[in-house]
Amino acid sequence: MSLLQYDLDRVTQWSIRNNMSLHGDKFEFMSHIANRSNTLHQLPFTCEVYQYTTSKGILMPVDQLRDLGVTVTADLSWTTQIKAMANKARQKAAWVLSVFHTRNPTIMLTLYKSMVRSLLEYCCPLWNPRKVSEIQELERVQKTFTARIEGVQHLNYWERLEKLSIMSLQRRRERYILLHMWKILNKAVSNDLKIQFVLRPRTGYKAVVPPLRGGATTYHQSLYDNSFAVSGPRLWNCLPVSLNKIKEFDSFKRQLSSMLQRIPDKPPVPGYSCPNNNSLLQWKMDLTTLELWGGQDS
Repeated sequence: MSLLQYDLDRVTQWSIRNNMSLHGDKFEFMSHIANRSNTLHQLPFTCEVYQYTTSKGILMPVDQLRDLGVTVTADLSWTTQIKAMANKARQKAAWVLSVFHTRNPTIMLTLYKSMVRSLLEYCCPLWNPRKVSEIQELERVQKTFTARIEGVQHLNYWERLEKLSIMSLQRRRERYILLHMWKILNKAVSNDLKIQFVLRPRTGYKAVVPPLRGGATTYHQSLYDNSFAVSGPRLWNCLPVSLNKIKEFDSFKRQLSSMLQRIPDKPPVPGYSCPNNNSLLQWKMDLTTLELWGGQDS
């Protein structure tokens, strides 16, 4: 705590020396709860332990805050972010459908991809959901919009995806994660999470999944599974050697999309009997689709 206060004081002093005025009213402080079984944080006097001072007064802990357009909560849940995005996308979709009366597939898909889907995918590798309810919350937006497109109204959602040649939002999020993993491997972006790769003669580049300490609680197991440092390497290790050794980004992107189009895409939606959770990790385990990965073990 004293180190953070020291850093705040240094930032304030630096701004004064450089004739800069900080917006102290915009400073926010959040404390993440590492041990949920400890009820001490719920007591009224506990917040006094976590007080920090700025030029505008005392900072008190908040339950959630927005950072670069993403809502982060103290319990490290993405539910608030996902609901806000889904609501915003639904409003935009309603506006598009009311303003543009055509239901031509080309026009409708162009409008959807540029004005609606983009809202649902901002920073998605960070908050990629694992809860079925949250996956359905996002998928429902695309399901409702595509049901209005001319010529596919009679098809169910899975059939519409195939007919319109579009991926589910769930599949696209995993695709974005794989693209970012390629960039980390090939040093196109910074490797802030220190993800490691090993080169094996038979399987190519494989990512190292960081271990979870023994005796971890269910809560920490969930955080571990949901983190990019774990989900990213696990998804990357699903790729065949023919893809994970590609050094040119456009070629990797093109061949990845081609491979994903050959894998069944049946996201969980209400009223549908899903064969699995539709993640690439699950399809990889399905022996009937093993040939899509060149018949190789991960």
